[in-house]
Parts: sequence; C-alpha cells; structure tokens
Amino acid sequence: MKIHREGYSILLSEIMMSLGIIVGLSFLGLPDIVLYIASGIAVVVFILFAQFFRVPKRSINNVEGQITCPSDGKVVVIERVHEPEYFKDERIQVSIFMSPLNVHVQWAPMAGLVRYAVYHAGKYLVAWHPKSSTENERTTLVVESSKGEVLFRQIAGAVARRIKYYVQPGDMVKSGEEVGFIKFGSRIDVFLPLDAKIHVRIDDKVKGRETLLATLSD
Repeated sequence: MKIHREGYSILLSEIMMSLGIIVGLSFLGLPDIVLYIASGIAVVVFILFAQFFRVPKRSINNVEGQITCPSDGKVVVIERVHEPEYFKDERIQVSIFMSPLNVHVQWAPMAGLVRYAVYHAGKYLVAWHPKSSTENERTTLVVESSKGEVLFRQIAGAVARRIKYYVQPGDMVKSGEEVGFIKFGSRIDVFLPLDAKIHVRIDDKVKGRETLLATLSD
C-alpha cells in the first residue's frame, strides 16, 4: 500500500511516541501483559493512520466532456445554487462528504487549464453544515477544457484543519491527476453548468478518479 507524502511526518511522530511510551512503561517494571497491550494499541493506531493516508491505484477516465469525482466519499448535496466567488451565477452544486475512513486525495475531475486557484482562511464548521462552503477554510480551483469550466472546492471541517493543493493558475492538468489533499474528514463541492448531465444521486458512495460524476453538454 502506497502512503501519501502528507502522512510521512505524522506516521513517524506516531511511531516515535509509541516507542517512547513502551520504553517508559518497561522502565516502570510493569507486567509483560501491560507492555503487550500497549504494543498492540500502538500497532492498531499506526494501521488506522496508515489507512487514512493510503493512495490507491485507480484507473483514469480521459473522455473529453466527462467529469469524474475529484474525491472519495458520499454524495450529500445535489442542488441548483448561486456560486458567488468565481462564476457569480447559477450552477449545479454536487457535494461529496469524506469521512476519516475515506481516501483523502483530491484529483482533477477533467483535463484542462487551471484558471483559478485561491486559498481562503475561515471557520471550522462541521463539513456538512450548509455554510461550510462559503465560511470554512477552503481552496477554490477551476479547470477549463474545450467543453467549459468546472469549479471544485476543498473545504475543511471541524476536524480537518489542513488543506493542501498542488496546482496554480496556468498549469495544465490531466484528468485524474493529483491536485490536493485534506487531512481528517472534510468535503468537496463541485459546481457544474446548469445543462450538465448528472450521473450520481444523493447518498451514492463514489470513488475519486473512477466514478463518473457528470457529462458536460456540447
């Protein structure tokens, strides 16, 4: 299993802390069973953290006009809204909620030119809160292809407080290319043209890079 680079320092810190606790317990002269239990807990915690930072191998969709999900998670919103930051008009919003058990890598939903990439400091409301899209810490990214523009937004939650993104305006990205990472539970909002055909439904569990989210009209 490949581990994302964002997890290296955390996993190393977890190992060092666990070793410190176990060594400290051994000097106290406690029964061996205590050391076995402490070691078992340390291994379980390491596996959980490693699972969170895993990077799965996935197939990539390269069909022009098709939008793939930029992240793993569950679809929690599909609605027509006003997008105030970039488009400043009506769009279809599709929101994907990521639990701590999901892969937290974000991938480009389509190939194209990065038109916009802006980070916003903000609050840490729970990720499913209606105002989290506009008030939480977030990064807004826009990719343009010959079929049009798609905006997707990384949103921090009550626990997720570190958003990383790896693209800048002017960059060319491929469909399924890694563009960011959010630590510990969060949300992704995707804003599509009103005439886009949506292929997911509320409560669908989706996979980034693989699940077809929408198709842009010609």
